[in-house]
Amino acid sequence: MSLSQELEKLLEPVRGFLHCETPQAWIDEAIKPENETILLRDHANCELKASQTAMWLIRKYAIDESSGALLLEWAKPYEDFVYLCKKDGIFQSKKNGLSAPLTPKASFAHSQDLIDKMVRLIKEEFHHFEQVIEIMEKRDMAYSSLPAGGYARGLMKSARTHEPATLIDKLIIGAYIEARSCERFAKVAPHLDEELRKFYISLLRSEARHYQDYLKLAEAIAGGDISDRVQIIGEKEAALIQAPDHTFRFHSGIPARAA
Repeated sequence: MSLSQELEKLLEPVRGFLHCETPQAWIDEAIKPENETILLRDHANCELKASQTAMWLIRKYAIDESSGALLLEWAKPYEDFVYLCKKDGIFQSKKNGLSAPLTPKASFAHSQDLIDKMVRLIKEEFHHFEQVIEIMEKRDMAYSSLPAGGYARGLMKSARTHEPATLIDKLIIGAYIEARSCERFAKVAPHLDEELRKFYISLLRSEARHYQDYLKLAEAIAGGDISDRVQIIGEKEAALIQAPDHTFRFHSGIPARAA
């Protein structure tokens, strides 16, 4: 089953941004029935990590300590679920949100823009996390965390170590992670059962927008051309995706036995 023309058009800029397609060997591994639980567990982890990364960016650059406490309060039910196995109250998306507006730092010109884009991203990532867990529960799959693969860690090695270059690079890295997520949802969706296929297709629009939000922030903060950093980090991302990988994860490279 192929994607609709509308979705294919949506994916064109995502694929143009990435420096390589997901290798077929990874797709073959991802659609094996025995890997469904691993894929869903790691997908849930990725959604939480995406929200945590966005929160970290807001707390470090855009708000003061009191506003930071509001973000930590928002994240607590999800982190308690993952790290403490507490399930009470997690699936209350209409009730669980920011309890008060965040106050932007006047000292950072892009505070409000970063807050607006990242808060929207966090809301969506939390909702996606809830959806993955609900699917797993319907399938009698027990959730437990997985050790992280090397993808995000490898990308972070590309970040420069002085500001504002560090922030700019981390935003570009965020763009690549979101773009790769979008591309992989599209790659595996046609091969999955109806429920998972519809779910993964439903994620494409938000993931495509997330990568663009990250890039727009990076460009605004840089105040100029960032194409050289986009190129360097994109080459690193493609190298990780095409490298042999002994750990199968949502963002892992080529399964080692297929390499």
